[in-house]
Amino acid sequence: MGLRTWSKENLEYGRKVLSSGLEGAHAGREAFLNGRSFTPVLTESISRAWTPAVVGACIGVLAGKAAGRNGSNRRVAGFGFLGAVVGLCAGIVWENRQLTESVARSAMRNVAKVRDERWLETHPIDYA
Repeated sequence: MGLRTWSKENLEYGRKVLSSGLEGAHAGREAFLNGRSFTPVLTESISRAWTPAVVGACIGVLAGKAAGRNGSNRRVAGFGFLGAVVGLCAGIVWENRQLTESVARSAMRNVAKVRDERWLETHPIDYA
């Protein structure tokens, strides 16, 4: 098998794996949302993520104060803002963990099907 044939087959297989994974992710999202729109789910998760954002801001301010004795107020505010952003992102991720699980499980299921098909193509079973 030449390099051109090998690369063409593997590129085609890669596209097939990617498209099946994306289809699975879409199906997992739809199964989790069950006909609902994604916007209210995201809005609800953001409204629940304010507590981790406040905790992150407090930790950021404390880290900014502890970073140096002559830390400027701008530096402390920057650390506080960074802590708030990290806390908000962590809170949103935590609130959407079930959606992420559904999407990942469905995508991996579809990818596994494509991998199994590829294995059977390359390793045919002869029952005769």
